[in-house]
Amino acid sequence: MTGPAPLLTVGDALSRLLALMDPAGVEEALPIEAAGRVLARPLAARRTQPPFPASAMDGYAVRGEQVRPGARFRVIGEAQAGRRFAGAVGPGEAVRLFTGAPVPRGADRVVIQEDAAREGDAIVLGEGLDPQAYVRPAGTDFTEGETMAAPRRLSPRDVALLAAMGHGRLPLRRRPVVALIPTGDELVEPGAAPGPDQIVSSNAYGVAGVLAAQGAAPRVLPIARDDAPSLRAAFRAAEGADLIVTLGGASVGEHDLVRQVAGDAGLALDFYRIAMRPGKPLMAGRMGATPMVGLPGNPVSAIVCAHVFLRPAVDALLGLPAGPLPRETARLAAPIGPNGPREHYARATLSRGTDGALQVTVARRQDSSLLSVLAEADALAVLEPNAPGRNENETLQIIRM
Repeated sequence: MTGPAPLLTVGDALSRLLALMDPAGVEEALPIEAAGRVLARPLAARRTQPPFPASAMDGYAVRGEQVRPGARFRVIGEAQAGRRFAGAVGPGEAVRLFTGAPVPRGADRVVIQEDAAREGDAIVLGEGLDPQAYVRPAGTDFTEGETMAAPRRLSPRDVALLAAMGHGRLPLRRRPVVALIPTGDELVEPGAAPGPDQIVSSNAYGVAGVLAAQGAAPRVLPIARDDAPSLRAAFRAAEGADLIVTLGGASVGEHDLVRQVAGDAGLALDFYRIAMRPGKPLMAGRMGATPMVGLPGNPVSAIVCAHVFLRPAVDALLGLPAGPLPRETARLAAPIGPNGPREHYARATLSRGTDGALQVTVARRQDSSLLSVLAEADALAVLEPNAPGRNENETLQIIRM
């Protein structure tokens, strides 16, 4: 008789999970809708910016070789942003310019207004002239055909650049829909009065927040009860999602009934049980063409696993390079004890030492049901399997939440 299969490492489980993900489709959207979303394909500039030599300051456009203290110029016109001077600047002539205005033909320098005294229709240059030309050449920012690479999660700065490049609609990766199925007879919805043996459903809402912040569109379904008909109805309600996530299992053992009902619905289980804490009873596979992840029922376990596994999974669904979350090194603010045989993602808080170095305080209470501890934490301290205790000022790897 063989024993249970060895627990997967977090790294192996994440690699196998990401292999189940297929990028969501592409849709066009307005620039106002694009910040934080993923550009699906490269876009080339449709114009040059600026499209003409432009004034960088308020002042006067003149021929640079004539600029010297005491020089006098006749003002022959004016230009402002959006309205150019149609003529050319000849010797001894100047055009009044405002910032952003096209520099007229014949001029190659803008004398700032502080360096010029106006005398009727003329200006006289003063002493101590600013040596800068204050002319932005055409194409200083970008030229037609320059490309923004993709895939790329668009910042507000990126969106501004794409708009300036002339793009009124952008090809964006559709926000992947993630159906969340909380399970358990012990649960009631927030705001409802729990019975004497019940608690309020919370983990679905924490996981939904993690998913939304990563760029997904979470959809929390009604609580599925611990019976096959209720679970079957929940899986039917999840049809059309890009990813299905269950939270919790059944009274006969974590995920046992979920696995059974999902298997009857076509789940091809890829793996089950991870060498980590919290979060050991995590499973993943495909239900037909749709990837499915089963998270633990304990709220802290579910939310920690959402960070470690679902955030990279959302990146993969968005067509972004996906892998383990970035880690940093922080200095322990207080000693910690040894770790057990599973990789531990301990709830922790970050601060700065008197020398400005990043330091981490690992919470004393690490029970996977304690949402109050998780709410205070802003990082996960990663403790490798069988790690010895560490003293104050030793270093740990951390993942920011």
